[in-house]
Amino acid sequence: MSELGGLFVLKPESVTATKGKDITFVAKVDSSSLTRKPAMKWLKGKWLDLASKAGKHMQFKETYDRNTKIYTYEMSIIKVVDGDAGGYRCEVTSKDKCDSCTFDISVQGRSRDGHLITLLSSSIRWIHHYFVTGEDAGDLDFSALLKKREKKQEIPKEEVDVWEILKAAKPCDYEKIAFQYGITDLRGMLKRLKMMKKTEPEKTDAFLRKLDDAYSVEKGKKITLTVEVADPDVQVKWLKNGQEIKPSAKYVFESVGNKRSLTINKCNLSDDAAYECVVGEEKCFTEVFVKEPPVTITKLLDDVHTVVGERVDFEVEVSEEGANVKWMKDGVEINRDTAGSKYRFKKDGKKHMLIINEATKEDVGMYYAFTTGGESKAELEVEEKELEVLQSIADLTLKAAEQAVFKCEVSDEKVTGKWFKDGVEVQASDRIKMTHIGRIHKLTIDDVKPGDAGDYSFVPDGHALSISAKLNFLEIKIDYVPRQDPPKIHLDTSLGNKNTIIVVAGNKVRLDVEITGEPAPTVCWMKEDNVREKREDSHHLPHTNSHKSDFFLPLCIKRRNLTVLSATEGRVRVDMRKTLCSLVLEGAERSDEGPYTITVTNPAGEDKAELFVKIVDVPDPPENVKCTSVGEDNATVTWDAPSFDGGVPVKGYLMERKKVGSSRWTKLNFDVYESTTYEAKKMIEGVLYEMRVFAVNSIGISQPSGNSKPFMPIAPTSEPTCLTVDDVTDTTCALKWRPPEKIGAGGIDGYIIEYCKEGSKYWVQANQQPVEKNQFRVKELPAGEKMLFRVVCVNMAGRSPPATLAQGVTIREIMENPKIRLPRHLRTKLISLVGEKVNLVIPFQGKPRPIVTWFKDGVPLDDKTVGTRTSEVDSILFIRSAERAHSGKYTLHVQIENMSDSADIEIQIVDMPGPPIAVTVTDVWGFNAALEWKPPKDDGNCEIIGYTIQKADKKTKEWFTVYEHNRRPSCTVSDLVMGNEYSFRVFSENICGLSNDAGISKNTAVIIKTGLAYNPAPYKEKDMNCSPKFTAPLVDRSVVAGYAAAISCAVRGYPKPKIIWMKNNMIIGEDPKFLMQNNQGVLTLNIRKPGLFDGGRYTCRAINDLGQDEVECKLEVRGMFAA
Repeated sequence: MSELGGLFVLKPESVTATKGKDITFVAKVDSSSLTRKPAMKWLKGKWLDLASKAGKHMQFKETYDRNTKIYTYEMSIIKVVDGDAGGYRCEVTSKDKCDSCTFDISVQGRSRDGHLITLLSSSIRWIHHYFVTGEDAGDLDFSALLKKREKKQEIPKEEVDVWEILKAAKPCDYEKIAFQYGITDLRGMLKRLKMMKKTEPEKTDAFLRKLDDAYSVEKGKKITLTVEVADPDVQVKWLKNGQEIKPSAKYVFESVGNKRSLTINKCNLSDDAAYECVVGEEKCFTEVFVKEPPVTITKLLDDVHTVVGERVDFEVEVSEEGANVKWMKDGVEINRDTAGSKYRFKKDGKKHMLIINEATKEDVGMYYAFTTGGESKAELEVEEKELEVLQSIADLTLKAAEQAVFKCEVSDEKVTGKWFKDGVEVQASDRIKMTHIGRIHKLTIDDVKPGDAGDYSFVPDGHALSISAKLNFLEIKIDYVPRQDPPKIHLDTSLGNKNTIIVVAGNKVRLDVEITGEPAPTVCWMKEDNVREKREDSHHLPHTNSHKSDFFLPLCIKRRNLTVLSATEGRVRVDMRKTLCSLVLEGAERSDEGPYTITVTNPAGEDKAELFVKIVDVPDPPENVKCTSVGEDNATVTWDAPSFDGGVPVKGYLMERKKVGSSRWTKLNFDVYESTTYEAKKMIEGVLYEMRVFAVNSIGISQPSGNSKPFMPIAPTSEPTCLTVDDVTDTTCALKWRPPEKIGAGGIDGYIIEYCKEGSKYWVQANQQPVEKNQFRVKELPAGEKMLFRVVCVNMAGRSPPATLAQGVTIREIMENPKIRLPRHLRTKLISLVGEKVNLVIPFQGKPRPIVTWFKDGVPLDDKTVGTRTSEVDSILFIRSAERAHSGKYTLHVQIENMSDSADIEIQIVDMPGPPIAVTVTDVWGFNAALEWKPPKDDGNCEIIGYTIQKADKKTKEWFTVYEHNRRPSCTVSDLVMGNEYSFRVFSENICGLSNDAGISKNTAVIIKTGLAYNPAPYKEKDMNCSPKFTAPLVDRSVVAGYAAAISCAVRGYPKPKIIWMKNNMIIGEDPKFLMQNNQGVLTLNIRKPGLFDGGRYTCRAINDLGQDEVECKLEVRGMFAA
C-alpha cells in the first residue's frame, strides 16, 4: 500500500482563463528521497487521464535538474475553450509513496456583441446591394465591407429573417421560401446561403458518423475502425493512446469517398488501447479490447516417483507462447511469493516447468497446472532414499610393519559413519587414521601389529547397514622339526554340503585354502579340463637340526590352449603365501561356474579336495510384454518369465508405465508382484500408454524388458438410443436410432444390426460391415413373420450393450393412400422477381411409393429450364434463373394404382415496369401546372401501384420530387416559381420498384406574371472570354525529404483552361505520388513524401482556345540529416 507524503515542491493553482488564450500549469516534485523515477498523471474529473488527449490543444512537458534532483512537469492548454472548464487533479507516485493535488479552471468569454452587430449590418447591406442593383458581389469579404463607412440603411425586419428561415429550413423548401419573399435568383441565394454557413464553423460537425464507444476483437484477428466525414477531401489523423499512428503493414489507412478507415492487422495485447480520429480540431474516441483465446494444454503432466533429496521437474506444454500457467498443490496455489527457495518456475517457449529442488516427504501430493482453457494433474510420490554400497571392504592378510587400508564407497556422499573392530569403536591415533572424502570412507592402519588382527566393520550413521572385512596377521614362524609330514588341505567347515561356494557375478572371489606338509607340497588347481599349477622357490625356511633342508611351496599353472600366467597377473590367478594358497577370480563370470579340484603332493604323500563355485546374477529381463485387454481406465498386461533366472529363483516382478511421447516412467508397484499377469488401474481413457517389466530375485533387479506395443484404455460405448421402426414392406424393415449417450474416447466405428424370429435365441447379423449412418433397412426378411431387431454400437474397445425393440415387428406391407401436404406459403400465389431462384419442396405420403407427375397450365411439364427431383417423401421443383415465361399454374399429381391426389401452385414472375407514355402538360395557370400521361406498355407482369413525378427548371436543370406513390395517371403541380420554365418527368412503380426510365413531358410549363408588362432595357452581354493568365506565380521552395510538400499558383481564364503540370519539361501523368487540385482557379500540386530525386524545375501550363500561359519554380529537396 502506498504511503501518502508531501512530494510536491510546487503545486498548480486554480485560475480563471480567457477563452482563446493559452494557459500553462507547473508542478515540481522532489525526488531526493525516492528510489526510482516518479510517475506523474494529469487527470480531469475523477478518472479522465489527459495523456490520451495530448495533441495541438493539450501539451505536456517534463524536465529534470540533476543538481537539485527536482522534476518539473508542465501542462499547457492552447486556445482555451468552454469545454476546458472544470476540476483537475495531478497525481505523482513512486513505488510506496504517492501525493496528489487539485485545482480548478474557469473560462471567461470575450464580448462579441459589437462584432455581431457589425456582421449583421454588413449582411443586410450586401442583400440590398445584390437584389436592388442586380450585381454579383462575388465572394463575401466582411473585412472589406467593414472598412467602408457607409451610412446604415434601415432594412425591413422580414428581410433579415429570410436568412434565418433559410438556414433552419430543409433544402426541399428553398424554392417556396424564395418565392414567398421575392427572391428570383435561386442560384445566387444558394451561393449566399452556403457562404453564410461557412462563417459558422462552430455549428458544423466534421463527422457524419463517429466511432462506436468500444470495439472487441480476438487476438490474432484484424479489426477495422470506420468514420464518415462531412468533407470527402479532408485528411484525418489516427492516434493510439495520444500518439499518432503511421501507415505500415500493421496499420492500414483507407479513404473511400466520405469514409475513412483504420485497419489493425493481427491484433495482440499491445493493441488493447484508446484510439482517436482527428479532423482539424474535432476528435472522436473509442476503445479497442483484445480478447485472448483460451490457452489449452497440449502436453499433460506426468506422475513422478522419486526419493528424498532428489530434484523433481513437473513439465507442461501449452498452446501459446507467453501464456500464464497457475500451479497448485492439493488445492493451494504455488506462486513466486509463497514458493521461497523450495520451488522454482521456469518458462521455455510453450513449456512451463515447476521445479522442486530437493524433494521431501512433505512434498507428496497431487500437483495441478491450470490455464484459461484447460488443466492437468500429476501425483508426486517420495520415498526414503536407500543407501547403496558401491564398493565393499576387502579382507586383508598382512605381515608385521605393513600398512592396512580398508576402503569402502557408498551412494550418498553426505553420509557419515563409524569404524568398529570386533564390535568396539576404533579411535583415531598417530598410527590409525580415518578419512571421509566424498562417497569414500577409508581406515588406514600403519605398522600393523598382531593385536590389529580382527573383524573390522563400517556402520553408516542413520542406516541399518554394516560393511565388514577381516584383517589377518601373517606371522613367520621357523619350525625346526626335521621330520616329514604328508600334505594336508584344511578346508573351512562353514562351506556347507559339497563345499559349494555361491558368488554374485561381478564380485571378486578369493578361495583361501590352508595347506600343511613337510617339505612344502606342490599345489595344483584344476577346473574341468583346465589345470592351473604354480611353483614358487622364493620361500626358503632352514631347519634347526644338522640335516638342513629347505621348505619350498612350489606352484605351477597350466591352462589348456591358453598362455601360462604369472602369479600376479590375469583375471584368474593363484596366490601363494607360506601355508595359504588362494584361488582368485577377479569379476566373476558365468563361465567361472563349475567344480574346482585342489591337489597337494610332496614326498610324504598326497591330498585332494573338491570345491564347487556357483555364480549367481540378476535375472534376464522378462519377455513378450503385451496388453491383452483394456477397459475404461484399466488394462491387463501379460509377459513371459525371463529365460535365465540368474541362478536363483525369481521372487517376482516390478511394473512401470508411461504415456507415449513422454520420457518419464511411473512405478505401478513397490512390493514384488509374483504373477505374470497384471491389471493396471487409474489410467486416463483415450491416452496411449506403454508398459515394461523388471524381474526380481535375491540378487537384485534385472534390466527392463522391451516396451510393450502402445495401447489405449477405452471402454465400449453405451447402447444406442431411441430405436424405432421407420418403415415395413413385405420383405424389408427400415430402422432408425440415435447415437449412444456415452461414447467415450474410442468414438464410434459403426453399428451392427441383428434380427431373429420372435421366440428364438439365434440372432442373425444383417450387415457384414458396420454402418456409419443412424438408419438401416434390413432386407430378405420372411413375409408375415414376427421379427425382433437389435442394434449394437462397435468401436475399437468392442461391442456395446444392444438396443432391442420392446415388441416384435410383423413383416407385412402397409398400404397408405397418396396425399400431398402442400406448405402454407404455397397455398397462395407465389411472386418472385426475374433472375431469382425458385425452389419449391412439396412433401407427400403414400405406400407403396406413388408415381409423381408435374403439369404446367394443364400440360405435362416439358421445359428444360424448369427442373424437378422426386424422392420417396417429397418432390422438388426448381428454377435457377426465373423468367416471365415461367409464370403460370403448376400442378403436382401423385398416384398409387387407382388412387391419386393433386395440388396447384400459382407462380408469378415480375419485373420492373416500363416508363409512362405520352406525358403532357395540359394546362398552366397561376403557379400551377396540370399533367397527364398514359400507363406504361410494360407493367412488369404485375399491377402498377403508383407514379413518382419530378420537376426541373430550365436554369438549374436539377430534378426535385413533387409527388410519390401517385395513384392516378394525372396530377397538378403547385407552388411553381414565377418567371421559371419547368419540365416534368414521371416514373411508374410496381411491387418491384420504380421503372428504370422515366417518361419526360413533351412540352414545358412557363410561369409568367399576369397583368404586368415589363419592357426590359436592352442588355448587352459582356464578353467574358479571355486567354489564361496566372494571377499568382509559383514560388521556389526548399523542402525536407520524407515530408509532404505542396506548390501552388492561381490562374484565371474563360473558357476554363486545361491545366498541365510538368517536371523538368516532362508532363506528370497519373502518378499516385502527385495529387493535382484545382479549387476555383487555385492550382495545387501535392507531392507525397518527396525524395531527393523529386527535386527539379516544376512548370504549370494553362491552355484554352484563346491562348496559353505558364509559370515555373525550382523545388529543392534536402536530406533529413543535412546540415
